[in-house]
Amino acid sequence: MSEASRREVRLGLEPCLARLWRYALVLSSSRDAADDLVQATCLRAIERADQFAPGTRLDRWLFAILRSIWLNEVRARRIREGGGFVEAEQALTFDGVHDIEVNILTAEVLSALGRLPEAQRETALMVYAEGCTYAEAAETLGVPIGTVMSRLATVRAALAKLK
Repeated sequence: MSEASRREVRLGLEPCLARLWRYALVLSSSRDAADDLVQATCLRAIERADQFAPGTRLDRWLFAILRSIWLNEVRARRIREGGGFVEAEQALTFDGVHDIEVNILTAEVLSALGRLPEAQRETALMVYAEGCTYAEAAETLGVPIGTVMSRLATVRAALAKLK
């Protein structure tokens, strides 16, 4: 089983990198910290590949590892250093491919998301951007499904104020 786990983890890491980086950026608000988080996640996933259950969702397992690293290590370092932050709208807006109106709306939505507490931001990302079900998001974030639903209701209310 562990050889199958290691093989599946090694083959599945690369397709998940962009999604992991996006999640890391939402958590940290820092490109450098996002890079470090993804690197640490990949390293930990490779080191602990025998803990992965083949046939299950590798992306969910990787998101849980990334979040664990964030909670255990990166948050304390980010608070101590207090630098290197970028606004989400700067990192995630489109570069002229879409109409100006789409860019403006995107910037407004990302700005509104950026003003939300971290727990609501990461819940919104998991469900709306990554396509997790409420149950998957709850498992990844380590909270009850009702908490996910409550956070999303708050996010929707905040975004509705943009209209």
